[in-house]
Amino acid sequence: MTRKTSGPGALLARRAGFRAALLAWYRASRRRLPWRESPSPYATVVSEFMLQQTQVATVLPYFGRWMAALPGFEALAAAPEAQVLRLWEGLGYYSRARNLHRLAREVAGRALPSRADDWRELPGIGPYTAAAVASIAFGEPNACVDGNVVRILSRLTRDGAAHRDSASASRAFAPLAQGLLNPRAPGDHNQAMMELGATVCTRRAPLCPGCPVRDFCAAAKAGDPEAYPKLDSKPTERRSVVRVWCERTGCLLLHRNAPGERSLAGLHELPTAGQAGIDPAVAALGQLVAKRSRSITRFRIVESIHAARLPAGRLRPGLVWVPLGDLGSVPLSGPHRRWTTQVLASRGLHEL
Repeated sequence: MTRKTSGPGALLARRAGFRAALLAWYRASRRRLPWRESPSPYATVVSEFMLQQTQVATVLPYFGRWMAALPGFEALAAAPEAQVLRLWEGLGYYSRARNLHRLAREVAGRALPSRADDWRELPGIGPYTAAAVASIAFGEPNACVDGNVVRILSRLTRDGAAHRDSASASRAFAPLAQGLLNPRAPGDHNQAMMELGATVCTRRAPLCPGCPVRDFCAAAKAGDPEAYPKLDSKPTERRSVVRVWCERTGCLLLHRNAPGERSLAGLHELPTAGQAGIDPAVAALGQLVAKRSRSITRFRIVESIHAARLPAGRLRPGLVWVPLGDLGSVPLSGPHRRWTTQVLASRGLHEL
């Protein structure tokens, strides 16, 4: 009888060796990240919120500034929302900052939960973040499953099943992740899996020759790791946005997003032509001030900013004149901070 060398069963049969190889590599080679070097439940929570859909290199300077300004749950709970948004400015997905702020107000001054199920009751905490916090900060044996872990497990088992999206794939691989979890070091095991996916078992050009668990990987042996996981890809949709640059007596026109505008609530942005009461086609004929394209999920957004004159009359709801010297203290979304800084610098002006 031929022994099957791929699939969840074969991997689980060798999990002791897999755990040992993974953990030895992680403890010898892990990146020295501030939330690992000075661990605390608060540092773990903040880092996990910041790392959602964001690379480590991007997070590092934000994490340092955040911890210096708001070193614990109590300080965060007492901070005004404007300060929280200003510290988060540029990281995007601002609902994360608001949820983190709300979470701090719920837990400040009381004993922190230690179980993933209890963390999931708090604002902004999903299955992955709950498992990460509970395992890393409190040692609960709960496996984390995100895109990195899905990629690793699908390659280890050479799993050819097609998945609709990352969320459905995470649910499918959750039992295997839990079965492989090292119960004696769940936090380090979870971080090792994240580290492996981020630095070795990458989406493109994985570093298979140097992988610490190559001997357990069916896709590496077959020579086709980039074929896994099998995720349905959605076509990219292109969207165009015309914004306007309006100045008057040393002030810049901005639009302040209302509380009901989800993650961008309270943040200022350069107004769209429609928000300023200008026909987008007419606004697009004005002098081009800046142009930027960016990707958000499956959308490719092309934004152009044109010099324009505001129509006469009362300002439309949400529009505000902000003195150029006050732009540094006004919460702006990341791209708009870069645009305003770039435009003003080109004219020899700077935000204060």
